[in-house]
Amino acid sequence: MSELHGLAVHAAGAHLLPYKYDPGELKAHEVEIKISHCGVCHSDVHLIDNDWGISKYPFIPGHEIVGTVVAVGSGVTDRTMGERVGVGWQADSCGICEWCRQGEENLCAKAQPTCVGRNGGFADRVRVNSRFAVPVPTALESENAAPLMCAGITVYSPLRNYDVRPSSRVGVIGIGGLGHLGIQFAKAFGAEVTAFSTSKDKEAEAKSLGAHNFVNTRDTGALKKVAGSFDLLLSTVSADQDWQAYVNALRPKGMLCLVGASPAPVQVQGASLITHQKAVSGSNTGSPHDLAEMLDVAARHGVKAITERFAMAKANDAVTKVKKNQVRYRAVLAN
Repeated sequence: MSELHGLAVHAAGAHLLPYKYDPGELKAHEVEIKISHCGVCHSDVHLIDNDWGISKYPFIPGHEIVGTVVAVGSGVTDRTMGERVGVGWQADSCGICEWCRQGEENLCAKAQPTCVGRNGGFADRVRVNSRFAVPVPTALESENAAPLMCAGITVYSPLRNYDVRPSSRVGVIGIGGLGHLGIQFAKAFGAEVTAFSTSKDKEAEAKSLGAHNFVNTRDTGALKKVAGSFDLLLSTVSADQDWQAYVNALRPKGMLCLVGASPAPVQVQGASLITHQKAVSGSNTGSPHDLAEMLDVAARHGVKAITERFAMAKANDAVTKVKKNQVRYRAVLAN
């Protein structure tokens, strides 16, 4: 029997406790990864507390994984023993639907999350379909790369999908775990970048990360001054906002893209979208191809997550700090 060891939650909101399980025989298209680092995402907190009503206990959280391939299934041809790889939100997909066939596996109706209905990365090892184990460039440190597997791809995908280029004017709303990476990637795309935050004291840091401009969103006058300014606004916050003010800040054909989920419905005036062909959208993570491209861009442009490191055994401490928003900006567990 091949036992995997990790830290599991046995009831909603409970502390993580040592847990071991038998994953069974390694499937033909699976790889087993020895985990060196795993980020702690707010999604892990939601799953621990069963905020989404989909958690089944016991389970091991964790979906921002970096480690080394230590076993390969009989049908695996794309990964090799000893290769350093990263795993994000997704561990598998059906492989045959229209979305999988066109390389958008993250939209597959049968997409298998890494730690929903299975055990994730707060552990010594994890198994996933080899297609979702993405090689990590040598230029990236494992600790900084781990958060890129979820937080990084979450902000990278809309920049890529909405065709951001050097002529683009991009605003990043919220300078936290997602936003601090969104600024860096938008700068790497060559865009003019504006950071939006309720915290005036984040202005210097936002500009050090690559923002050209800063808007204090507690100042309603400041929001009005940037009306008609942006091609893309990327909202990373999970709190309710004055969405109409942000739609007003878009240029014609501009896009307000949500990657953070606010609790209340998003309300905007229909006419404000129609008149200048503006739009509101959402974006999830990205495909394995997108992840590989994002890691390559991060390696070449020096994009890195700002991290706070915890020993894997101190995962409860890390989760507590993430819940209280006391981590600047991503907690990472290390084996």
